Amino acid sequence: MKLPVSPGKKTAGEFILVQKFGGTCLDSSEKRQLACDRIQEALDKGFRVLAVVSAMGRRGEPYATDTLIALAKSISQDIAPRELDLLLSCGEIISAVLMVQELKTRNIPALALSGGQAGIITDTNFGDAGIIAVDSTHAKRHLDEGKVVVVAGFQGMAQSGDITTLGRGGSDTTAAALGSALLARCVEIYTDVEGIMTADPKMVRSAKTIPFVTYDEVIHLAMEGAKVIHPRAVQIASRAQVPIKVRSLDADSKETLIGSGEDRETPWLFLRNDNPVTGITYVPGRAQVVINLCPDDQVKQLTRILRSLADVSLDVINVFPDRLSFAVAEDLVQETVLRLDGLKVKADIQRGRAKVTVIGHGMHGRAGVMNNVASALARENIRILGSSDSNITISCLIEQECLNKAVNALHGAFGL
Repeated sequence: MKLPVSPGKKTAGEFILVQKFGGTCLDSSEKRQLACDRIQEALDKGFRVLAVVSAMGRRGEPYATDTLIALAKSISQDIAPRELDLLLSCGEIISAVLMVQELKTRNIPALALSGGQAGIITDTNFGDAGIIAVDSTHAKRHLDEGKVVVVAGFQGMAQSGDITTLGRGGSDTTAAALGSALLARCVEIYTDVEGIMTADPKMVRSAKTIPFVTYDEVIHLAMEGAKVIHPRAVQIASRAQVPIKVRSLDADSKETLIGSGEDRETPWLFLRNDNPVTGITYVPGRAQVVINLCPDDQVKQLTRILRSLADVSLDVINVFPDRLSFAVAEDLVQETVLRLDGLKVKADIQRGRAKVTVIGHGMHGRAGVMNNVASALARENIRILGSSDSNITISCLIEQECLNKAVNALHGAFGL
């Protein structure tokens, strides 16, 4: 698939490619060799390559992030955030050094950099640090010297000199930040699936790879439950207009190109969208809270309730003259009840709910999409317990036991 070129984009990084390799792409020598193949292909095409790597493997494997956390907490559950970040940064550094070693066996000049050495400057919010600046000078110098620069993802350095970690999806964020700072031609995200799918392939057998999707659509897919790429990374790339590709390590992998849609050679085709929906996603483990309101005192009651829950994440909020309903994660039910007890309101709480969401840029201003959603669920006798929407999303709260049927019904109804 041909990469888009933004009309006003500078060309300083036109021949720089950022490749991010997830932990499951690095947990064996065979997979690391496939990663080296993808780097070699890029080099053969004339790109200078900066590779961002995650810690190898998942929970239980020696260098995975969860394993390091368990190791520290096996001694004491009380570990300071600063020391925890220092420990967690080791997983990605190990991956970076091993990738350099793999590349050197192919006579490819390479060196490893920590996040701080690569110029990722953060605040001191340990465990979920925010990037405040990216100084890519050091990395760029090594790229200009013809080296493959392998950067440890998920981490940065505060101005105090402390090592910090970037929270969930931190390696995606590292790749997007460096790609943006270097004005890279593209950021390639390598994972264990072939791009972004129309639905969870473990739930929908007919799910397919989406060839092209907008930044906004991917951000909403990620925020509503899809786990292929972190929304923060997409937001960074979107602002810099750096396209992202998501694919697997296989040479013939399908892929998803993420972009604005406005910088392709035929931008008018972006407006011709026969299907309003791009993908279906879901979030399980919700609880629905319904609170009866007095119609004569609705404004004051509503204000008090929402103020008491201001720092609790509420979802699928529906307000009526006589009641308020919303959803929360099941692990927030106890906290929600404690907040409401002080207000002397009666809350009916039903666990075992899930949220299913249809997402698509083509639904903006399109009539009949909600009718299609409701009809598809009705055919499976699935009740809609609440709903919410934006210009490109429609979410429905349903009983969790119906989730599989709901996702498949919606996937089929929109011909995905």
